[in-house]
Amino acid sequence: MIPSSIITRVKQKRIAQLISKGKRIDGRNLYDYREIQIETGVIERAEGSARVKLGKTEVLVGVKLEIGEPFSDVPNEGVLTVNAELVPLASPTFEPGPPDENAIELARVVDRGIRESKAIVLEDLCLIPGKKVFVVFVDIYVLNHDGNLIDASALAALAALTNTKIFNYEVKDDEVIIKPGYKKLPLRNSPIAVTFAKINDRLVVDPWLEEEGVMEARLTVIMEKEGKICAMQKGGGGYLTPKQILEAVKVASEKSKELRKLVVKE
Repeated sequence: MIPSSIITRVKQKRIAQLISKGKRIDGRNLYDYREIQIETGVIERAEGSARVKLGKTEVLVGVKLEIGEPFSDVPNEGVLTVNAELVPLASPTFEPGPPDENAIELARVVDRGIRESKAIVLEDLCLIPGKKVFVVFVDIYVLNHDGNLIDASALAALAALTNTKIFNYEVKDDEVIIKPGYKKLPLRNSPIAVTFAKINDRLVVDPWLEEEGVMEARLTVIMEKEGKICAMQKGGGGYLTPKQILEAVKVASEKSKELRKLVVKE
């Protein structure tokens, strides 16, 4: 019987060889995404939620709102907090316990896209300046890992934010009084992450798990709705040439438009 490790190495070599010829083992072109499914409102007790399936990768995002204190340097703005949990059932490589560096990176990249694009109108979440604001918690749960967690998580976070509701309230004598009814979370932008893997000196979009196993480097480009870059993240030990970075930005500009249409209904 041939050891599974040898089968894996042979398959990885085949993946790299095909990509060098402009092909992929699953039949996609280099810049094609896997099938994307988006479902919103999947967590009843959350203010907003979404589940995204990107091929076999599956991510669930819940949004909760609480009343808390603002940061001292921005007393008139609400607070955004993004956390990510790599559920052990999602992959043999995920372990229970505190977030590891992969979970921390995932949360930070999603956070940066939302924050740097100024997607949430944080000024509108101020209740009592310097004292009370809405705190927006975006919690990411990876349910199944088959590659490209960043794009799936960023897409799920945006989808969850677009259906997030804030309860009505009024401020009286420095107290926040909750009233019946809801209104939509104020949003003004829609950041989209597009992730590339560099394999055999070629760039591929939306790398699945076995492609990530042979990639030399990873680059995520996050585009806001006006087509401007609002964040970038490089991963892996390899390098990217200036030409490859420019190529990635050009492709990300087009792919982000396609993905945004799946979430934001004009």
